[in-house]
This record gives sequence, C-alpha cells and structure tokens, in this order.
Amino acid sequence: MKKEFLDAMKFRHACKVFDDTKKISNEDLDFILETGRISPSSFGMEPWKFLVVQNEELKAKIRPFCWDQPQITTCSDLVIILAKIEDVKVESGIPQKRFARREMPQEKRDFYIKLYADHLKDTLSSDENIYSWTARQTYLAAANMMTAAASIGIDSCPIEGFEKNNLEKVLELDTTKYQVAMVLPFGYRLNEQSEQLRLSKEEVIEFIK
Repeated sequence: MKKEFLDAMKFRHACKVFDDTKKISNEDLDFILETGRISPSSFGMEPWKFLVVQNEELKAKIRPFCWDQPQITTCSDLVIILAKIEDVKVESGIPQKRFARREMPQEKRDFYIKLYADHLKDTLSSDENIYSWTARQTYLAAANMMTAAASIGIDSCPIEGFEKNNLEKVLELDTTKYQVAMVLPFGYRLNEQSEQLRLSKEEVIEFIK
C-alpha cells in the first residue's frame, strides 16, 4: 500500500493539456468526488461545494477568465471548487446543525457553539475573512481528489490563475453564499509529463527530538 500511494503521488503532475478525446467514466468520477466529500475540515464544517462542469459551451466561456489556459476546454470534467460563506456563520444555524449530527447533551452542544464563535470571532467578522478561511479548507479536499485521481491513472491540474469576479459572474454565483476557491480540471494527459522535481528530504524535513 505504501508503494502504491507513493506511485500515485509521483504520477500526479500539473497536466497542462488533456486529451480531449478521452472521457472519465461516471464510476471513476464518483470515486474522485467522494474523496473530496469525505475530506477533513476545521470544526467539521465541510465549507465547500463542487461544481462539475461538463458542458463544453460553459467551459469555453470560463476559459478566458482562467488566463486562457487550455486545460479548461481539453479536460474531461472541470471541477470548480467553491468556498462557503453564509453557511459557516453562527447566525445561519448551519454550525449548530453540524454539531447536532453527533449525539450529545444540549449543554455540550452549546459549549461547542460558543467555542466555535469565540475562536473564530475575527474570522467570521467579514465575508472577506471567511473566504480566506474557508478557501484554505477546500485545499484539503482538492489534494485528496487529485491523489485519488492519480491512483487510478487520471490527471489533474490545480489552477489558481483565474479572474475571480468575472468567473463568479459567468457561473452566476450568489457570492454571499459561495465564492470560487480553485479551478480543478480532470482528464487524461495528452503528452508525457516531465520529470517531477522536488527539494531533498534534508531541505524539507527537520526532526526535533
């Protein structure tokens, strides 16, 4: 299992051009998305939504606002990862529902809500601060989806190069509820990938004993 996992990590590259003649099966796509759905998040808030764009006309509209990158229109499935805004606010009632999923006395539930509100007081003070927090959470789900895809020979490319406001307009998002955190295309590489280059263990890892 260790070798298989490392092989998947080494297979994964930021694919720049996909083979647009190859499509991901529904079964494989469901597997990839499921690893995102069950990913960990702070306070268990799951502050994400995954828009799976399969419509070619919409991909073409999106591409100019993603620095005209060919991945957008050559991929099989374009996943737009949204960061939640409204749902993480205490007054929305959603955090209470998240905590209520586990059976516990009301006193303990109230304790967790107060802890949540107090700990995130500054974070929840504005939509801008909330986006900064929830967008970071989405990267946990994105990383898991990319590794899951690589484990079954499917490529991906995490994209932060996009015009956020224009992309949100194309997607007709209510930005008080959702904002774009990442654009993540999936598909099959058209060309062989270059060698994966990384810093040495000595440069990256330090043990404190």
